[in-house]
Amino acid sequence: MNVLLLNPPFYSKYSRSQRSPAVIKSGVMYYPIWLAYATGVLEQKGFNAKLVDAPADGYDLPYVLNLANEFQPRLIVVDTSTPSIHNDVRVVEELKKQLPGAYVVLVGPHVTAMPEQSVQLSPMVDAAAYGEYDYTIRDLAICLDTQGDLKSVLGLCYRESDGKITRNLPRPWIRDMDALPFVSQVYKRHLHIENYFYSITQYPEVAIITGRGCPYECTYCVWPQTITGHGYRRRSIENVADEFEWIARELPQVKEVFIEDDTLTVDQRRSVALSKELIRRGVKLPFTANSRADVSYETLSWLKRAGLRLVCVGFESGNQKILDAIKKKATLDRFYDFRAAARRANVLVHGCFMAGNPGETRATLKETLELAKKLNPDTAQFFPLMVYPGTEAYDWVENNGYLTSTNFQDWLTEDGLHKSVVSYPELTDKELLAWCDEARRSFYLRPRYIFSKIWEMVAHPREIVRILKSARTFARYLFRPSKG
Repeated sequence: MNVLLLNPPFYSKYSRSQRSPAVIKSGVMYYPIWLAYATGVLEQKGFNAKLVDAPADGYDLPYVLNLANEFQPRLIVVDTSTPSIHNDVRVVEELKKQLPGAYVVLVGPHVTAMPEQSVQLSPMVDAAAYGEYDYTIRDLAICLDTQGDLKSVLGLCYRESDGKITRNLPRPWIRDMDALPFVSQVYKRHLHIENYFYSITQYPEVAIITGRGCPYECTYCVWPQTITGHGYRRRSIENVADEFEWIARELPQVKEVFIEDDTLTVDQRRSVALSKELIRRGVKLPFTANSRADVSYETLSWLKRAGLRLVCVGFESGNQKILDAIKKKATLDRFYDFRAAARRANVLVHGCFMAGNPGETRATLKETLELAKKLNPDTAQFFPLMVYPGTEAYDWVENNGYLTSTNFQDWLTEDGLHKSVVSYPELTDKELLAWCDEARRSFYLRPRYIFSKIWEMVAHPREIVRILKSARTFARYLFRPSKG
C-alpha cells in the first residue's frame, strides 16, 4: 500500500515543524522531523511510503496534486500547525477531489490539542492522529490495508460512515525508543539535506532526537504539552552513537548534528556517558543541543570534548517573578553561573528571550534586555509570547481575554512571519512586537558584538558560511518594523 506523508504547501520556506511555526527572518528551515520518524516506522512494516516537504522544496499545490496523482496513495498523512491549519485543510480538500478513495489523516501538535475540531473543519478530513503518532499511523495503515476496525487504532479521532466523530483511547508513550528508525536515514532517502538551515548550526546539518519529552512544565512550551509528554524517554547511548557514526559515514556533506530533544542536558549523567562513548568511538562530528541554564561545567566540558559546539538555551526573562509564573524553575543567579561555565568550557550559547509573559511590564522588559546584554550569548532571539492550543499559556491568555483574535490565520503576518496575538491592558501586541524589534537592534548593533563576530569568522573559518547566511537574511528585517 502506498502512503504519502505530506508537509503541505503554504508560504515558501514556511517552517511548520518547529515549536513556533512561521517563516523565519534568519532563513531557518526545520526538518519535518515527526513526519520523517513516522515515514521510517511505515517503511519498517513494509509500506511504500513517500515523504514530501513542499515548503522546503518550493512545491506549489498544483505540483503536489500532480505528484499525488502519479503516486496514487491509499493513505495520506498531512502535517499541520496552528497558523496554517485552514490552509492545510484546503490542501486536503483538493487532494480528496483528485483522489476520493484516499484516506486522509491530519497530524501535529495543533490537532493533538483539538482533534474533534480539526476533523470537523471539512467533510474531506477523515481523521486526526493525536499525540505521539508514529505507531498510530502505522496501525492505521495496517487497518486500512487489512480492512480492520478503526476502533482498534489508539490515538485516532475519526469520522464514521454516518458522519459521527469518534475519538479512540489515547496511545501510550513509546517506551522502546531504540525500536524507532534512524531519522537521518529517512532524510537521505526522501529529502534534500541542503534545503534545511538552522542559523545556530554549521551548514548543512541534520536534526535527530535522542530522547522524547521533558520533565519540566514551562507553560508556553508546545511539544511536551502535546506530542511528547512530561518525561524523558531515552534512546540507549549505543543507539545514539550508532546514528552519529552512520551520519558521519553516509552523509559526508553534513557538518553538524542538531540534537532536537527538548532538553538533552536534563540528564547530565547520560550526557556525560554519551560524550564518553562518542569519544571512545572516535566520532568527530560536531553537534548542537537544546539545554537548560543549569548544566555544570563538568558536563559541558565532557560534551565539548565529544564535539558539542553550541547550546540553545531559553533564558526567557530577566525578572524572577515572571520566571516563576511561567514555571521555569530557574533563577537569575543560575543563569550567570551557567554562562560562566559555558565560557570556561568554550561552548557557544544561543539565548532565547520572550516578551509578554504573565506579569510583563515595560520595566520587566528592560530587565530582560539588560540580562541579555550581561549574559552576552553568542547569538540571541527576542520574540513575543506565541501561544498555541494545548498549552497552559494559551488557556491562560484565552481565559483572561488577552487574545487579539481567535482566527488562527491571524497568527502570522501577510508574509508568513510571526505576529503577536497577545495584548494586555498594560502592553499591547504592537508594543510587544516593537520591543522585540528594538531589542534585536540594541543587542546586535553593539560594536562589541559586531567585532566579536568578525573575530569568530577569523578564528573559526568553518563558522563563516553560517554567520554570513544568517546575517544576510536577518539584515533585511533588522530595520523593518514587525507587522502587528
